[in-house]
Amino acid sequence: MLDSRTIEIVKSTLPLLENAGVEVTDHFYKRMFSHNPELKDIFNLANQATGRQQFALFSAVAMYAKHIDDLGALGELVERVAHKHVSFDIQPDQYQIVGHHLIETLREMAPNEFTDEVAEAWVEAYGLLAKVLIGREQDIYSDYQNKTGGWTGPRLFEVKDKTPESELVTSFTFVPVDGGEIASYQPGQYLAVKVKPEQAENTEIRQYSISDKFNGESYRISVKRESKPQAGLVSNHLHDTVQVGDRIELMPPTGDFYLAHMDKPTVLISAGVGITPMMAMLETLIVNQSKQNIWFLHACENKNQHTYAQQLKSKANELDQLHYYYWYKQDDSGDELAQKGLLKLDGLQSELPLTDGHFYICGPIEFMRFIKQQLLDLNVAADQIHYEVFGPHSDL
Repeated sequence: MLDSRTIEIVKSTLPLLENAGVEVTDHFYKRMFSHNPELKDIFNLANQATGRQQFALFSAVAMYAKHIDDLGALGELVERVAHKHVSFDIQPDQYQIVGHHLIETLREMAPNEFTDEVAEAWVEAYGLLAKVLIGREQDIYSDYQNKTGGWTGPRLFEVKDKTPESELVTSFTFVPVDGGEIASYQPGQYLAVKVKPEQAENTEIRQYSISDKFNGESYRISVKRESKPQAGLVSNHLHDTVQVGDRIELMPPTGDFYLAHMDKPTVLISAGVGITPMMAMLETLIVNQSKQNIWFLHACENKNQHTYAQQLKSKANELDQLHYYYWYKQDDSGDELAQKGLLKLDGLQSELPLTDGHFYICGPIEFMRFIKQQLLDLNVAADQIHYEVFGPHSDL
């Protein structure tokens, strides 16, 4: 553990971390990539371009500094980051590289505040943080190494099927090239896809939610084509270049967002491509013959972008316990069942399981904030609300 003086020094630097601007974060990444260019094959360079990765890393370190004398408060952050790191196959020695460049950046950019004494305290503090994360990650690696069909690091899979699901979303089904078993997963978890698009300078790794129940033979992901060139580097590669029969490296399924209360009423709320983990949850509930009521609420731009529309309508007609509602932002569908505008819960207040249900949310961050606030306003307890954030760690 850290002594009281070290804790005091680290906490005193909290404003420096919380107020780290673009100049500081850019300096850190330029410094690190110039000395260790191999890390460009791990860090999502699209998130670098938007600034999301820079913000996420420094905000996470700031949160650590804030709770350095109460690490138990960081349980959720540690779990989410550890699962994300496992999907990138992060190894212990890489922590030392990142820590070194982080501390040297602060020393170079804020020499008056980041004295030798402060730097020494942060070396010790960062070492503790690394130890906590490495320990949790090693547990996850070990679990996957030892479970039936499990593996660690990249494993080669073949594309068995490629199916358009809507105007922007296409599903890809993968089977292992080695013919071996595959690891089970929790519905809601994701796979990391490792590819090198022709126009990319580096290997790119992206996480995509698994969009079907576990079947023991294959994995399915459903990928939205992104319109912005840098953000859509991998998604466009998958849509335009990857075909049935091609081979792709996959990391084992992981993630801390998953269906965890199958014995309770379940509400699945999504927007856009956030529908993908919800399909895995719904299919799992159905195959396990859940007796609980299920609500499936989805919002998207229009009818053409309504992923899995027919499958969901069919399931709702077949299953009495499934209550299916959907919203189109653009009023152009001609679909009498579609509600128009934003997904608002007040009209469903009387039927939703506000006191004993569990609510799972996935979609753009602003959408999830909007839904979470509605749920809190309806007096849903915070521990009944679960969500998934695409990309770097963020809070709602």
